[in-house]
Amino acid sequence: MLQALHQLLAPAAMQRTTLVLNHVLAAEPAATERLRAQAGRRIELQPQAWPGLLPAPPRLAFLVTPAGLLDWDADGAGQGADLTVRFDASNPALLMARALTGETPAVEIDGDAQLAADVNWLLQNLRWDVEADLERVLGPAAAHQVFRLGGGLARAVQAAAKAAQAAAAGLAARRA
Repeated sequence: MLQALHQLLAPAAMQRTTLVLNHVLAAEPAATERLRAQAGRRIELQPQAWPGLLPAPPRLAFLVTPAGLLDWDADGAGQGADLTVRFDASNPALLMARALTGETPAVEIDGDAQLAADVNWLLQNLRWDVEADLERVLGPAAAHQVFRLGGGLARAVQAAAKAAQAAAAGLAARRA
């Protein structure tokens, strides 16, 4: 039952994630310009140390389009990645909280040097201006308040995840 639900929701979540990534890319012309030169190349994100109790994430592979955007490459059609980006996913809640606060995770990049340089530039320079997007829908005052609330929640989740990680490490040390 849970597996069937995961198989149904994971592709929909990845399609929405791809839309968000493309929204962020399209907001920065320098980003799409860099990726246009990489059209047809495949980028694969590989979460490392994913918790065994959670369902495995879907394949996190993307094909760069001629427009400098991304298409989710669900099955890969037997193609290997031109670039592989590995990151620690042992604590997905902490990873998400850090991403929401704009913190770039530590990554290991393997593959084509120029594509790696462009992806590294994206990681270092691209940020989603959530407040500006909210402002288009809610107006400036409400957007600012919602953004502040969201930032506070993200920081709270990050602190809780760090505390849980420290508690788990302390418990493991006492058992050893």
